Parts: sequence; C-alpha cells; structure tokens
Amino acid sequence: MSAVLLSHIRVVLSRTSHPGNIGAAARAMKTMGITSLYLVSPKKPPDIEAEAMASGAVDVLKGARVCASLAEALQGTIYSLAVSARRRELAYVSVDARSGARQLLAAAREGEVALVFGTEMSGLTNEEILQCRAATHIPADPGYSSLNLAAAVQVMAYESRIAALEAQPRPEVGAAAARHEDVENFYAHLERSLLASGFLNPANPKRLLPRLRRLFGRVRLEQEEVNILRGMLSSFDKNT
Repeated sequence: MSAVLLSHIRVVLSRTSHPGNIGAAARAMKTMGITSLYLVSPKKPPDIEAEAMASGAVDVLKGARVCASLAEALQGTIYSLAVSARRRELAYVSVDARSGARQLLAAAREGEVALVFGTEMSGLTNEEILQCRAATHIPADPGYSSLNLAAAVQVMAYESRIAALEAQPRPEVGAAAARHEDVENFYAHLERSLLASGFLNPANPKRLLPRLRRLFGRVRLEQEEVNILRGMLSSFDKNT
C-alpha cells in the first residue's frame, strides 16, 4: 500500500539554479521511495555535478521530466502542495510539514499528487503558490530557518513516507477527483464571468481571486462538480 501511494507523488522543482541541488534532491527522494521528478525551467540542466550528488539515484535524475511551466508540471495531478518557508500575504493557510504530508497522502489514494519547491534563493512566487491546492512549511528555528533545497525535499519526502506507512486501506470513494488543469480552467472561467458581470473590479482582481481559490480549495472538487460549476457559469454568461 505504501509503495503505491509513494509512486503517486511527483516532486516538482521550479527554476532551480544549481544542478548539484537537483542531484541531491533526487537522492533525498529515492531514500524515501519517491522516484518521480519534474523540473520547471531549470537554469542549468542536470550535468556531471548533478549525477555525482545523486549518488545511487542517477536513475531518478535521468528519468526527470523537464517542463516549461509549473502548469505543465502539475498537469494530471489532483492535488499539489506548495512548500514555502516564508510567510505570505495570501489567502492560503500554511500547515506544518507533517500535517501537509498527511493531506498529500490522503489525496494520493485517488491519483497523482505533487510536492512543489521553488528556487534556492527566493523559493516559490505567490503566483506559483496559488496554482497549488494548499501550502505547507517546515517548522524550522525562526532564528535560522534557511534550509538547503535538497534538505527541504528530504524532510518532506520523509514525512510523506511516514504518512504512507501509517495509511490504512479504505473503501474507494467513488467519483473521480478533478484534475489540476480542469480546476485551473474553472478558475479562469470564473474570473472571466466575474469580470463580465461587473462583480470583480478589473483594477484590483488579486484581492478576491485568491480567496475564491481558498474557498474551493477547502473541498475535494470532483470532476463532475467542476463540470457543473462551469456549466452554471456558461449559463450566467449568456444572460450577462
């Protein structure tokens, strides 16, 4: 059961600067049984240094998929967890690493999920975090909370493995969870409809939209529910 759940996790590294960190992250993943690695626009592709840092996890490194955008890396997932050390002025509530891993593994029972990490210097952007379903942080010492990228991957991979080992079989939930790209298309449709209706101020859309993401992010959106919501929006659009 745990191996199956862990196979549903992809680690996404966004805009990584140093190839060595990619290799070290691959090693951190493999020690915890996670092997799916996605790289979003790395500054430098994996090289000899990356392979040296990967040690016995060169297979994970060589199997990494390079993507042009975070949206591409998250395509097909039903849940994604942004890992960020910095406090953000966002609608999302950031839970600790252990709670975040448990949420991730609960979703992994139904399909592909992702742990998303940002660049070494500044982490994830607000826009990248808002593309994820939830956010988590590693509760390091506030006096010195800077973690190396590979170390952060190691902590989250460990917490994910523990959550997978603790997982108990449960009956199938039935209806399929909505995919990342379909939820994002719903949010885009919602924004267009709100703008057309006059409810959303085009001069300041960023205040409302993150809160709407948080509202829908609290629940497990099913594919059929997303279809219903978009059908409703289309109906409203015709009468605008």
